[in-house]
Amino acid sequence: MSDAIVVEGLVKRFGATTALDGVHLTVAEGSVLGLLGPNGAGKTTVVRILTTLLRADAGRVRVAGLDVVEDADAVRASIGLTGQYAAVDEYLTGLENLEMVGRLYRLGKREARARAGELLERFDLTGAADRPAKTYSGGMRRRLDIAASLIARPRILFLDEPTTGLDPRSRLGMWEFIADLADGGTTILLTTQYLEEADRLADRMVVIDRGRVIARGTADDLKAQVGGQRLEFTVTTAAVLPDVLERLRGMAVDEPQVDEQARRLSLPVSGGAEILAEALQRLDGFTPDILDVGLRRPDLDDVFLALTGHAAEETAGDDDRPAQPAATGGMA
Repeated sequence: MSDAIVVEGLVKRFGATTALDGVHLTVAEGSVLGLLGPNGAGKTTVVRILTTLLRADAGRVRVAGLDVVEDADAVRASIGLTGQYAAVDEYLTGLENLEMVGRLYRLGKREARARAGELLERFDLTGAADRPAKTYSGGMRRRLDIAASLIARPRILFLDEPTTGLDPRSRLGMWEFIADLADGGTTILLTTQYLEEADRLADRMVVIDRGRVIARGTADDLKAQVGGQRLEFTVTTAAVLPDVLERLRGMAVDEPQVDEQARRLSLPVSGGAEILAEALQRLDGFTPDILDVGLRRPDLDDVFLALTGHAAEETAGDDDRPAQPAATGGMA
């Protein structure tokens, strides 16, 4: 299997700020790569460079076997892009939006309409085809946006935080659509802040923080770095936390975390339901002081805390910058 995307030593600076500092990654044809990181980590900057919207200061990038600078027009003809916010014309209908994008991709009028109809059906938007996009829900706009990115049947699709701002139901629906695309052989680079999302959709993951790749591998590889699972206890008063910790410390595979303000104790553990049963047995006599107990898998904050010493907090950064067209021109 060859690589659809190859990124070597990518560097990008905005004035005195280094947004990307030597990023390396590859995406195999027909696979899904999850690019994870907090706001400002550099994810969107990577996507902008790979889609020819921004030029790197150093490094080499090939998409579909083409250099993104020397062969920018050919790259744009081979890819689809969905940004963080749905880029649809609110005053056009769903059908008109897709037809317009098809014409921009130089499809004939008849072909553009036929392709629009196919995508409206695929994304369950046929019933709203003749309604202005401003009447669409957030989930419907997102589906329309992804449909537009597929109008020219791209070999490679870039999805930049496609579920941002969606409610849980719409997010699950979007995951199903993306999974269907992947099953159909489309190569996908997906940026997200949610480990759960990448876990559900990605074959491999690359974690980026402050412009550098800090980890790569499967979801299980990343979770293994934070002990696999966490036991969490919420108690009635912070005063009992030291006693609870004393009884449970021996079960932790790494340093426990105590949040006195939230009255919560979190222990990295290894094991399944039996580890929860053992913990409850050790806490015999403390039952009236326990408000809530749970065994959960690590999330992105846990991974970042383990890898960098800080959580995946929202920070201002390059991901908030507006897109800047490359010298070779912007996308259609």
